[in-house]
Amino acid sequence: MKNETLDWMSLSMRRVMAAGAVANSTLLLSSKPNQLVFPFSFSVTRTSPFLISLLTPRQRRFLSVSSLAADHHDLSDFGDVDNVGISSKGYKMLLKGMTYPDLEKWVRSHGYRPGQAVMLWKRMYGNNIWAHHVDELEGLNKDFKKMLNENAKLKALALKEIRTASDGTRKILFTLDDGLVIETVVIPCDRGRTTVCVSSQVGCAMNCQFCYTGRMGLRRHLTAAEIAEQVVFARRLLTDEVGPITNVVFMGMGEPLHNIDNVIKAANIMVDEQGLHFSPRKVTISTSGLVPQLKRFLHESNCALAVSLNATTDEVRNWIMPINRKYKLDLLLQTLREELRFKNNFKVLFEYVMLEGINDSDGDAERLVELVKGIPCKVNLISFNPHSGSFFRPTKEERMIEFRNMLAGAGLTVFLRLSRGDDQMAACGQLGKPGTIQAPLLRVPEQFQMAIGSSA
Repeated sequence: MKNETLDWMSLSMRRVMAAGAVANSTLLLSSKPNQLVFPFSFSVTRTSPFLISLLTPRQRRFLSVSSLAADHHDLSDFGDVDNVGISSKGYKMLLKGMTYPDLEKWVRSHGYRPGQAVMLWKRMYGNNIWAHHVDELEGLNKDFKKMLNENAKLKALALKEIRTASDGTRKILFTLDDGLVIETVVIPCDRGRTTVCVSSQVGCAMNCQFCYTGRMGLRRHLTAAEIAEQVVFARRLLTDEVGPITNVVFMGMGEPLHNIDNVIKAANIMVDEQGLHFSPRKVTISTSGLVPQLKRFLHESNCALAVSLNATTDEVRNWIMPINRKYKLDLLLQTLREELRFKNNFKVLFEYVMLEGINDSDGDAERLVELVKGIPCKVNLISFNPHSGSFFRPTKEERMIEFRNMLAGAGLTVFLRLSRGDDQMAACGQLGKPGTIQAPLLRVPEQFQMAIGSSA
């Protein structure tokens, strides 16, 4: 497996050197010179702030700050140069990249009172307006609207297409300013709950072997504006059809805690009482298990947490979720035990994608019960959703029920989550569109080669 990965990495690195690290090149970076930490790549645009954050001081000498600025890409939020706030079109401020305190500060800097900022905020996120343009800001001061028209931009995304699955699930495709495309899913429920599943990155660096998005590698992080705007669009476009959007899950494209600054900022916008006004318990951030970022999230956010577990041994998880090679199961679960002692009435949601013959045995069920002991939790058993290039098979529904009954019999709270929207590639693990160069499929451990069979 090591040789397969390094060959793929070497190819990617040669492409970078040939291209001079220009837009959309693949960069393989490490905190130590000449060392590659993960068996997957980070692919970012030349002007991405994330690129700067990954480079060591030695590596940064190869980039010119002036060349970044000259590219006129979205460089900073108001008062925060690490996040997008300035539009590439006419240097207008992108308002949806701001928290309310930032917005108020910006409004006051233009000579207007905080009350105008409150009214603007409500029209962007509340009052059933969800404004995308200045001419939709009814009731605002005429001079204030003129200033906004000259200096601000409200819209972070462009609608490309909406696809409707046979079960009523909608997949929304958005085009970003740089031409990249992200996907957002709206999932109606008969019980009156409608969930919007948002993306936090273009692609993903985690390379989970069962996930279609992971085939893409990471193109770039989404900004806070691009994340929050997905929910604004969902409410604006679909509320009349599917009813109120009641829940948000960060389970679309990307690893949310890999983009933690923008994810926390976007989540804060979503739960703001004057804005989108979701209950923090109705906004769920999912992670594959980045332990340092997980600790920070639990300290800084009151939103709900989901952890993608998907295996009960390090051997299996190292294969299907390479992040486990850095943050082992014991470390991940012990961190949760320790951190959740300080959060009252907080339960983590463990997500478990069931793969036939890989992680669905009686032994797996017994180990899972032991692994989560002492952690206030619920367990979601998720049906694997096939996609091109995958050699996994979904666990049969009868076996999922048996597995569920074993966990429930041991006292766990367990839910079965069957596929939604899979006929439009809108189901869990199916989002995105890999390019010609894809993240590597890792070698199947010998004991699972028979379970994988001819599809490997």
